[in-house]
Amino acid sequence: MTIFLNWARTQLQVDKKLLFLYCIVYFSWGMLMDWFGTQVEIARFTFWWQVITCYILYMVPISLLLRKLPFHAQYAYGLVAMGFLEFGGYALQTSYAYPDNLLDQFFNIRNFSLGMALFFALYFPLGNWGVAKIHNAIFGSATDRTA
Repeated sequence: MTIFLNWARTQLQVDKKLLFLYCIVYFSWGMLMDWFGTQVEIARFTFWWQVITCYILYMVPISLLLRKLPFHAQYAYGLVAMGFLEFGGYALQTSYAYPDNLLDQFFNIRNFSLGMALFFALYFPLGNWGVAKIHNAIFGSATDRTA
């Protein structure tokens, strides 16, 4: 356990500019996805501020922990993380799935949460890739792979 905690601590110790960039990108991404899910009546958060708790307080630290792993490992670990988040959101009714939504029609209502977890697990490798590209474009290349 101590080894994991030491590893996690080093992964989470990043430059404040990088952390700020993660927060901006993920918050924007979360607001856009919540808006899109509402507009096409797939799913939405019950409260707008859940974007902060899910995307910034939950997903940013996980992204930082996973950012140096290969794409497939980020996706696999991200799938576990998103499985817990999706399960919790619908079990606690802090997320709302519109009845007979497009995903229910296409995949079946019993596969909705699984489909959402499979989709949103891509956020970790894609988010890490995107933030690294933006960070490198603004601040230059990171020599220690902190981006």
